[in-house]
Amino acid sequence: MYPDNRRVALVAVVGGFLLGFVDFVWIKFMPWWPLADLGNSSAVWAVAAFFFGYWIRTGWLRAAAGAAAGLVIAVPAYYVAAALIQGDDWSLLWAPTSLLWMAFGVLAGVVFGVGGVWARGSGWRQTIGTALPGAVFFTEAALEAARLGDPSYGSEQIPHVVVRAVLGVLVIVLAGRTTRNRILSLATALPLALLGLGAFLVAGFR
Repeated sequence: MYPDNRRVALVAVVGGFLLGFVDFVWIKFMPWWPLADLGNSSAVWAVAAFFFGYWIRTGWLRAAAGAAAGLVIAVPAYYVAAALIQGDDWSLLWAPTSLLWMAFGVLAGVVFGVGGVWARGSGWRQTIGTALPGAVFFTEAALEAARLGDPSYGSEQIPHVVVRAVLGVLVIVLAGRTTRNRILSLATALPLALLGLGAFLVAGFR
């Protein structure tokens, strides 16, 4: 039985708030930094949008709208947590950087929300949909690897690369519905990661 529209809306709102709030708490209190740094990961938010669409199972429009709404809500929820826990300025909720992140949230929500629905389908859409969450983690792993030669980071980035690469494989294994689907999606995730890397660099992520 597919979730109805009211349930989809409720999960988008509550899930988005929890994503943003817990994300800040994770960064603040997780003791091992390579894991704590996942709170700064765009890939984690994108994968949350993917699994929202995966849960919906059908209806591209519902998946895109719900996932985008959830990610937009997550941004101010993050700053609410920052204000309550460490006394950050409440004006950060509507600062230009927050609005920019909300815009990115709309884009990621549409792409990965639909990807979650595709992963439930068949044929090439299933392969691409299942590959997307792994690809975004591989993209971040590549960005972290590019910092290895930077004196500001050095070898400290190696655990960050490993964590993201492992999560990229794991999420494809979890989302894949058959062994063949997982293998094809893993192979597809690599070129998608290169495209994602180019998009991240164009967007100014370094």
